[in-house]
Amino acid sequence: MGRNHVKALREAQLMSKAELARKAGVSALTVDRVESGKSCRMDTKRKIILALGLKLSEKDKVFSEDEDPGGRGGRKKG
Repeated sequence: MGRNHVKALREAQLMSKAELARKAGVSALTVDRVESGKSCRMDTKRKIILALGLKLSEKDKVFSEDEDPGGRGGRKKG
């Protein structure tokens, strides 16, 4: 399980899990799993980054290098 900053960024924007899920087009359960450090698909990471109002080039602010949405890191399928 990797560390990410999804929860901190979401809370800084006073956004609920449900709101982030709606904006990203994923389930609230998916947001919960990602925030707890579970792996997710590259597409899900992209959706979350954009839903947080960030550019894909700012992915390192959200996900650590080993969870690179560009697929170059040690991302696990799932």
